[in-house]
Amino acid sequence: MYLPYAHYLILYYFREGLLDDDDGLPHGFCTVNYSSTDRFEGHFVHGEKKGRGKFYYFDGSTLEGFYVDNALQGQGIYTYEDGGSLFGTYVEGELNGPAQEYDTDRRLIFKGQCKDNVRHGVCWIYYPDGGSLVGEVNEDGDMTGDKIAYVYPDGGRYGKFIDAEMLEEKLAILTSVDEGKPHSDLVPNEYTLMTPFAGEGLFAKIASAAQTVMSFYNGVRIAHQEVVIDVPAPYNSSNKYCASLGHKANHSFTPNCMYDTFVHPRFGPIKCIRTMRAVEKDEEPTVAYGYDHNVTGKNSPEAPEWYQQQLTAFQATQQK
Repeated sequence: MYLPYAHYLILYYFREGLLDDDDGLPHGFCTVNYSSTDRFEGHFVHGEKKGRGKFYYFDGSTLEGFYVDNALQGQGIYTYEDGGSLFGTYVEGELNGPAQEYDTDRRLIFKGQCKDNVRHGVCWIYYPDGGSLVGEVNEDGDMTGDKIAYVYPDGGRYGKFIDAEMLEEKLAILTSVDEGKPHSDLVPNEYTLMTPFAGEGLFAKIASAAQTVMSFYNGVRIAHQEVVIDVPAPYNSSNKYCASLGHKANHSFTPNCMYDTFVHPRFGPIKCIRTMRAVEKDEEPTVAYGYDHNVTGKNSPEAPEWYQQQLTAFQATQQK
């Protein structure tokens, strides 16, 4: 992956600031507009950038830092047009050294090294749901190789990835994490397979805090508004299918969980079931199925008979 760098060779025309008495070049603090419509504001010494300065690019992104002999040196901050940012170490205007990237919500999404403006060596890619990829990137800076790991908060998978997409993997056991020994705040799918069931529902094996991922929901990708169905026989039995168990969560009009998104190393972008409040050990995680309460199902999938019966009973209890 190629990253933003600070070399600039496009012709410019002077906008405002001081000029050198001898050759008329920018000198002191100046603003310079380039033919590409980009703009630079900063300190010049006889036409060369020297000191603090900042580029304003035509697409809305910016690059700021300290310039020496017309090149960005040391720590620099590149801000993407969407508001995300990259904090990196620049040498002669190119990224060389430690770098970190953040999304628009200031969450860390990348940490690693760069060489000649390309990601280099062992790098980390972080996902907002708590998972991360770690491994040595290839010569193009992509997360491609046979020794890359997808790390959960309490486990992981290790194997072959191409451009951050898993091809082959095996279960990996974490021996430590940043906060100490691994724990089970997030239950990965291999743990779920061993969870004892009470009937065909989900039950919490341990007490879980709010915002904890309880289970995954894998299958054919369709919009939630299109259809909400049960898994057909014989795959509705956990004896036939248990690679993901989100479909075992029962409906409630007062749910303790919700559907959310998750980037899973095996299944890719899928739905998950995440707690909305703390869930106690042996408590059943429940979700709101999202059926349309109207008979014709104009806004969401039409509710089945069992749902309508439960809705009638629930509404009756609310009127008491």
